[in-house]
Amino acid sequence: MKVEVFKTNVQWPKEANRIVTSLTKKLNNAKINFDLEDCDKILRIEGTDKYKNKYIMSYLNRLGYSCEILD
Repeated sequence: MKVEVFKTNVQWPKEANRIVTSLTKKLNNAKINFDLEDCDKILRIEGTDKYKNKYIMSYLNRLGYSCEILD
């Protein structure tokens, strides 16, 4: 399993749910969730495929959110 972890500025559960729903349609067989309680507002994507980090960051940026890989 490959896990990608991103730092975002998503604040509200409603926003997070909308993003998860949208990304789930785009990324086959991925488990996607947010941890909004974390100070970094974590977006976690788990799956067997290697997802393109630049695509995910660009997608969230187009929605108006910041998103960067968390080291």
